[in-house]
Amino acid sequence: MMDRDGRIASLASAPMGTASRPFRGAPSGKGGEIDYRLARQHLISEYKRGRLAQHEVCDAHPELVRAAREVGQPTSEDCPICQDHKLVLVSYVFGPRLPAFGRCITTAKELKAFTKRSKEGEFACYVVEVCPACHWNHLARTFLLNPARSA
Repeated sequence: MMDRDGRIASLASAPMGTASRPFRGAPSGKGGEIDYRLARQHLISEYKRGRLAQHEVCDAHPELVRAAREVGQPTSEDCPICQDHKLVLVSYVFGPRLPAFGRCITTAKELKAFTKRSKEGEFACYVVEVCPACHWNHLARTFLLNPARSA
């Protein structure tokens, strides 16, 4: 994610808005961020009302949990399900010349490198929040790394 000066900001500290925001340098109406907080809140509400069981919401794939433990970015937010552990953000990039399952991003430097690869095509970043303890997971947001290319 880019900050106001065009630098890559930490994914863990990036603000999450409720609307799509254009990226710097992106044509009006192209690029932006999709935030999934409303879907997240609905799912949590359904769980707390007893309409969903814990095994239905805590179903993270073992590889996602491993990535959360090994390379995820810690947050200060408690898990909304177990409330005993902090959430971790795991980021994946999808695009040309990458495996079908994407590439797990571990540093801001690595994310910046994908942003510079705009000649190869458009890359999308998916940020997933994960609780490594109870296996809660939810897609937090998605955004394009090089939206100006689609102009």
